[in-house]
Amino acid sequence: MKLLDVAGPLQVFCDAEEYAPGRGRYESRLLSAQGGPVATDTGVRLDPVPLDSLRPEPRDTLIVPDGNGVYKTSGDAALVTWLGSRAAHAGRVARTCTGAFLLAAAGLLEGRRAVTRWRRCDRLQDWQPSVQVEQDPIFVQDGAVWTSAGVTAGIHLALALVEHDLGRDVALELARNLVVHSKRAGGQSQFSQRLRRQAADTEDKFAELPKWIPNHLQDDLRVERLAERAGMSSRTFQRAFVACTGSTPARAVSAARVEAARELLSETSDPVKTVAHRCGFATEEQMRRTFQRELGLAPSDYRRTWSRHS
Repeated sequence: MKLLDVAGPLQVFCDAEEYAPGRGRYESRLLSAQGGPVATDTGVRLDPVPLDSLRPEPRDTLIVPDGNGVYKTSGDAALVTWLGSRAAHAGRVARTCTGAFLLAAAGLLEGRRAVTRWRRCDRLQDWQPSVQVEQDPIFVQDGAVWTSAGVTAGIHLALALVEHDLGRDVALELARNLVVHSKRAGGQSQFSQRLRRQAADTEDKFAELPKWIPNHLQDDLRVERLAERAGMSSRTFQRAFVACTGSTPARAVSAARVEAARELLSETSDPVKTVAHRCGFATEEQMRRTFQRELGLAPSDYRRTWSRHS
């Protein structure tokens, strides 16, 4: 398994009590089929207890971590049976990244929405067609089952679980202490806009455009104008842009504006209205709605959490 996929969520749960004294205490246990030392990809070994030492209760959360070992484990009939039967007694089940394959093997994703690491989405969909695999979100909640994208997304999933249990204020303070962006909304893309731009460098057709957009946020960035710049029809441009970058042009523009606004909110004391104008939002209200949709919090909340001037 990936060590960070275990250690990241554990750290979130361990620190929760500091921000919710008397009600934020999580008791965490590591489980494996037989117990005893289990290797991680880093070489660090963990010391879990056997599965049969725990009988999940309604207050419990079962979390399946990421790691290449999950593919072999998904064929372990005894483990799959245990997970399928015990999950019914737990309050909720969560998994990080490729842990989705084990949940799917146990029938826990049947007919549900789910996400895994973006490189593994097609593999999961082909293997389990009944699962509604979503390519982009950081995490997805479908009833009592929570799934997340890869590696550090497990931290954001754990923060979301803490927010569900203890409230948004506790999750915000906890995330700030852990120096992670809090709280990344489930619908937020698995990719940062900068990483998208770097990936686009390998595609000559769009190598220039994703770099150009962040420097012209106050310009008219409708699809028609971007298509003109790329020398294509709007329809061809939109189709090619999605194939190249994994994002629609409108979403790429929105993400670039949000990213620029985040930097200004944290690095300057400019009024929110000024930040909205500098980043190309038509109004302050439009920026607020976009932040709420993309990040799950308002610009003022983001500034209060992350401003260097607070």
